Amino acid sequence: MDLGQINDAINGDRRSLARTLSAIENGSININDVKQNVKITNKLQAPNWQSLAITGAPGVGKSCLIDKLLSIWAGSGLKIALLAIDPSSPRTGGALLGDRVRITSVDDESLKDNIYIRSIATRKSSGNVPLIVADMVDFLHVAGWERVVIETVGSGQSEVRCAAIADRIVVVEGPARGDGVQAEKAGLLELADAVIVNKSDLSGAEKHAEELLESFELGLGDAPPVMLTSALNENGVAEAASVLLDLPDSGRSVRARWRERLLAHYERKILESPKLDDILSSLAIGSISIDDALNTLGGR
Repeated sequence: MDLGQINDAINGDRRSLARTLSAIENGSININDVKQNVKITNKLQAPNWQSLAITGAPGVGKSCLIDKLLSIWAGSGLKIALLAIDPSSPRTGGALLGDRVRITSVDDESLKDNIYIRSIATRKSSGNVPLIVADMVDFLHVAGWERVVIETVGSGQSEVRCAAIADRIVVVEGPARGDGVQAEKAGLLELADAVIVNKSDLSGAEKHAEELLESFELGLGDAPPVMLTSALNENGVAEAASVLLDLPDSGRSVRARWRERLLAHYERKILESPKLDDILSSLAIGSISIDDALNTLGGR
């Protein structure tokens, strides 16, 4: 563990921060070791939330909306980091890491010191959000970044795994996405602390927002806020930024959140085992059973 590099990262050096996050991502640095061995001078007051997952299906305008939100939050003086998750190819393991193409706020000279962007490939994670992201979020807070936004892959129902690492979940919807009851089947909406219907400049957006509200009112607990925005025209974005910054925990599915965190811990134990590759090879040739594999990997 390079303590000098870590201290430089904590003291604001961007290159050291990138290298430290890479080391955490690759497993060569453990966040708990950092906390024990490094003097932490950034004593952040705990805000309403520290990490916010923004998710939703492809094409609803997540990246463009996030870009506008970052501009507003950074413009108010907040130091805010974005971790943009990009899917890895199951065949080659490669990832495009193209989310930052739509993020232009970091190019603004007046804002760039308050914004940090990092793209991350999903790699072996089955839930589309690499579990190591939780450690990267922790280090960003240690390094003085007050809030961390996690933009998830956006592939529908499997996105529930983001509940395992985020304090709050925001689901971005778009017009013509089916009625509210159909949307509720996605599972992720059950955990949402807020819902944003983006592209409100298109027909059908208001109707979809109304159907979502009606659907939530049929469920248990208080309905989360449902907001209309247009990232293109910037309509409703400032209002949404204000609501999200002080977003309370909806409490709609506390047990479901902890279920996901438990599953995430279970998966992490398996994926980080040094025996994983050998076990996969043994499974492929049929020399061991799934139960044998789990016992060897410590998943049980």
